[in-house]
Amino acid sequence: MNFKKKKLYIENIEAKNIARKFGTPSYCYSLNILKNNIQSFKNNFKSINPLICFSVKSNSNLQILKEIKRFGIGADVVSKGELLIALKAGIDPKKIVFSGVGKTFDEIKFAIEKNILLINAESESEINEIEKISKNKKKKIDIGIRLNPNIDAKTLKKISTGKDEDKFGVSDLTFLKILRKFKNSKYLNIKCLSVHIGSQITDYRPYKKMIAVIEKIIKKSKHKFDFVDLGGGMGIKYNNETKSLNYKKYNLIIKKFLEKNNVKIIFEPGRSIIANTAVLLTKIIYIKKNKKKNFIILDAGMNDLMRPALYGSTHQIIPIKKNNKIINKIHDFVGPICESTDKFLSLKKYQKINEKDILAIHDVGAYGMALSSNYNLRTKAPEIMINKSSLRVILKRQKLNNII
Repeated sequence: MNFKKKKLYIENIEAKNIARKFGTPSYCYSLNILKNNIQSFKNNFKSINPLICFSVKSNSNLQILKEIKRFGIGADVVSKGELLIALKAGIDPKKIVFSGVGKTFDEIKFAIEKNILLINAESESEINEIEKISKNKKKKIDIGIRLNPNIDAKTLKKISTGKDEDKFGVSDLTFLKILRKFKNSKYLNIKCLSVHIGSQITDYRPYKKMIAVIEKIIKKSKHKFDFVDLGGGMGIKYNNETKSLNYKKYNLIIKKFLEKNNVKIIFEPGRSIIANTAVLLTKIIYIKKNKKKNFIILDAGMNDLMRPALYGSTHQIIPIKKNNKIINKIHDFVGPICESTDKFLSLKKYQKINEKDILAIHDVGAYGMALSSNYNLRTKAPEIMINKSSLRVILKRQKLNNII
């Protein structure tokens, strides 16, 4: 995304022309940014050669998954649907890990039938279920156990996953108990220690604490793991105030860990790969003014982009045509949904804008379309992939008749 002569371009195509052709709201992705992000992630951890499993929950578009697959990347899935779409994209089953706290009998059975790399279990009850199905199928299944390391990732409370109060994983004592119980199972190979402490992490220090906890429990367990799955959660810069994660320091911590532990590292990045690849183009329907503020009412709502309403997260909103006229008044950018939480951003000043102008909501590639819904019986936006000077629709705009 860049500006040429004060006009926003996505690669070589002017955003105005995309909005004119496909309407608004529309999700627009840059293939070049996606490729650069993947290469950059690989380069950051080149010395440890991890297995990278893209977090499908962050973006499950089939065409995007096909592009990611071309880089030899695997998938982290949390449902049968995500597993199905990863396989349909051509991702190697031996590069797929199945996470999640509530896998059903049907989902576990399907994962076993597809011979995926690992089922990362999150409770003793789940492991009992996996063993029962494995016994029935007369197969020995490779699994991981997800440890809850009780670490505060210092991120948004609603996207924390590694503290005692969170529903994910098991405590260190339960972890050791499970190892003892199932270590001689005829139907299970406990091959992986899995962990994930949260999302949008921009400080390497919580990761350092996490690895210290892992090291301690491996030592206590005396168990030989083939894999250590460190999850994902690497944050991005949503605005100028956000820090960038120091990948160099994180890499050095892992290298030190690998000197004592001969395991293959697995990563499950989502946001760091896909978030900044996309903008959501949206049109100003109305500008409603009162003494205190201007309400900028957009045609994109919380059904299109849920993150601000769900997490209180912020995304930059930038006009696709810049000017130098600044209005010193509060601007509330809101959607058309009948909820007070249908609000994207509040700014103390903004450039002069008019009804029917097009704006771009930035960094929406992760948990944008993936969290969208038909709330208020609204259709879902299309997804468009831009590659240099060409574009293609990778998901059509929903039609109201197809929903009703």
